[in-house]
Amino acid sequence: MLFEEYKYLDYQFPEPQYLGAKYTLLPWINKFIPKNVKTALDAFAGSQSVAFLFKQTGIRTVTNDFLDFNNKIGLSLIENKTEKLTNDDLKILFQPSKNKEIFDLMENTFTDIFFEKSETFFLDNFRANIPLLDNIYKQALAFAVINRSMTRKITMGHFGHTQALVYANDAERIKRNRSLVRPIKEIFKEILPNYNNAVFDNKQDNKSFNYNILDLLPGIKNIDLVYFDPPYCDSHADYQGFYHLLETFTEYWKDKQFVNGIKRYEPQRYSGFDKRKDVISSFIKLFELSEEIPNWLISYNNRSYPGIEEFEKIISKYRDVRVEAKTYQNGRGGKGSVAGSKEILFVCTPKKKYFI
Repeated sequence: MLFEEYKYLDYQFPEPQYLGAKYTLLPWINKFIPKNVKTALDAFAGSQSVAFLFKQTGIRTVTNDFLDFNNKIGLSLIENKTEKLTNDDLKILFQPSKNKEIFDLMENTFTDIFFEKSETFFLDNFRANIPLLDNIYKQALAFAVINRSMTRKITMGHFGHTQALVYANDAERIKRNRSLVRPIKEIFKEILPNYNNAVFDNKQDNKSFNYNILDLLPGIKNIDLVYFDPPYCDSHADYQGFYHLLETFTEYWKDKQFVNGIKRYEPQRYSGFDKRKDVISSFIKLFELSEEIPNWLISYNNRSYPGIEEFEKIISKYRDVRVEAKTYQNGRGGKGSVAGSKEILFVCTPKKKYFI
């Protein structure tokens, strides 16, 4: 193509159904990516849509999320260069498992909460077969697609409620979303081509990590741009609560407690960015650890804590900052995106040095 930065734009990110996804905001965010960036870090990657944008534009991309089900998307679509799931791989994934007596977590824990028994049995069988795929990228791709298939089958696309089976028997809801009554296996096979078609090599050594970002930053160097999309404290529900089922399925825990009506795992992973008592000190540590990274982009919401002015003051100790805003016309933009609220982007550059 005529311009090098556009050569990978034919590869399309599979549309997520994720409350924090920046998928609909990518053209806006892209306007603020400096042209001289060689390596970028997506620090709180979530659905991985911003990391995918970096990869599309030919940037060496480092992506991270402290939840492993998000890391699996990063491994399969950011770090992965060539591996796709073939018909032979599907035969492996769908075959009767020889380890079914070990893989029974979904059936024993979540039957009649989110899915009927036939579906939880299928999920256990599928999970038992994932390790039989011959490399980590195919395994990650299988995780990414099956997790997306589960959100397709659930009204509202998350697991923070106990009405899944009630909604799946509501004729009016079924009219709006046929996936409520379709088998997960069928949904998987339908959306798999979108994921296979999103696998490409941008000729860079891209990496996906699964850490709390405060633990990862000390070990990575030579980053030109970091994109921070932290949990929006006070403006949205907890992600671990909303997507606990996907993390449980991916990790396949045998040593967790599963509590309340939705069987959320306990103890939850520590974030540092989702509780008022932790968030300001966590941001200060985050910015101190990012001192060597020249350019920062920080997504935020005008309903979050700390407020915009206070947060800008914290950032301004480390970087020159300007505030960009985009008003939501509906609630599809991401976490905290109530219609009429604003998505905020702090565009942060190295402080200008003044000489006297």
